[in-house]
Amino acid sequence: MVPFIEPVNNAGEEGPAPALLTERAIRFIQELTWENIPPEVQHQSKRCLLDTIGAAIAGAQSPVGRIMAKIARTQFPGNEATVLIHGFRSSPSGAVLANGFAGNALDIDDGYRLVKGHPGACVLPVILAAAEQMSLCTGSEFLTAFVVGYEIGIRAGRIRHARYSTYHSSGSWGALAGAAAAARLFGLDACQLRHAIGTAEYHAPIGPMMKGIATPSMGKDSIGWGSMVAMLSVLMAKEGFTGIEPLFSDTPEPAWIKSLGHEWEILNLYFKPYAACRWAQPAVDGVLKVKREHDLSPLSIRSIRILTFNAACALSTRPPANTEEAQYNIAFPVAAAFLDGEVGPSQVLPPRIFDKTLLDLASKVTTEVDERFEAAFPSKTYAEVIVETQGGDFFLSGRMEPRWEPPDTLPADSELEEKFLWLVGPVIGEEKAQDLMERIWSADRWRTIDPIFDGCLAIDS
Repeated sequence: MVPFIEPVNNAGEEGPAPALLTERAIRFIQELTWENIPPEVQHQSKRCLLDTIGAAIAGAQSPVGRIMAKIARTQFPGNEATVLIHGFRSSPSGAVLANGFAGNALDIDDGYRLVKGHPGACVLPVILAAAEQMSLCTGSEFLTAFVVGYEIGIRAGRIRHARYSTYHSSGSWGALAGAAAAARLFGLDACQLRHAIGTAEYHAPIGPMMKGIATPSMGKDSIGWGSMVAMLSVLMAKEGFTGIEPLFSDTPEPAWIKSLGHEWEILNLYFKPYAACRWAQPAVDGVLKVKREHDLSPLSIRSIRILTFNAACALSTRPPANTEEAQYNIAFPVAAAFLDGEVGPSQVLPPRIFDKTLLDLASKVTTEVDERFEAAFPSKTYAEVIVETQGGDFFLSGRMEPRWEPPDTLPADSELEEKFLWLVGPVIGEEKAQDLMERIWSADRWRTIDPIFDGCLAIDS
């Protein structure tokens, strides 16, 4: 536990003054050590590293991953930081931009329910680039910065959502997460750190998520852009650039900041077994349950009704034209799961997204709002699937919640390992994937972070 001393509130108000909340956050960023992190949080950081790197490696092979790697090579020349999988180096901002887009490209990276977004993918690209610019970054230092990014980012996300009425993308608060983590690695002093986070907040992308869901695009959750803002904000602060007062001073709930070092939000993440929007995943599990229990064939299906919450109903049911439309869809992953038993890169990348049998089944899927499930959102994301057969029989899944959700259905280490090998093996080869996975479990003993870059080179690079 971090040995914080509560500052005196000279204003005479109850609890810490707003500026003191920011000071508390800054002290947490600077003072947290690997030895002061509880064992279960240390272990969770390795689980998150395994899961987030796996998503980034697989995502680097996606259409958007390849586009952004090309942009990094042509528009951000340099030799300071590595673009994962593609085997070249660019400037730090270019590498972070490309790796940030790759991390969320398949929408299979971790998330935190109350910020409706993805902290891990926002932090990892930034600390990878920051660590490469240091003369030496040990594995324990790297993991400590990773934990800092999660804890600061989740709290920044809660404040962002409390202060802005529009549902906005992960990059809007992920920029602060990445900046905090990178500033920790660079050893910025308190003044520089304050300016780095304030600059990241000011320049972070405020992406309107529901517009991005209505018209899916490669912009996704603005994680790539938010990560680049984080990297640049830290580099600018090192040179004397000044930023606004960070949003920790704006929190409507001081306990969110006061809990730093005592309550570990990284333990409350969900993980994703499917390459699809989290809102579609209870329906995916529902249709798999019905198929498993009743041994149904695709030709026997007349219709699949999904009862769920309003935001999930906003997901498209139209045939996808690209990977992003396949992910921000509810009919497509449900049909893909029914036919293939999984929803991963093989399903959401061409040519599978154009398969006629899959699209015919997806055309039978409809959605409707269930007021019970709407009332539970966003704390819970429920769905129920009703399958009608050609013979007039109805089969119900019952109320479903996504798999790998805290606190009761989180994946075992072995399940995260299976997911990692499933994602990474086809990209770098099964033997290298196994070796990288085993190395990650001992990351706190690394002398440098070279094992990450040594293990991340695509077979065809």
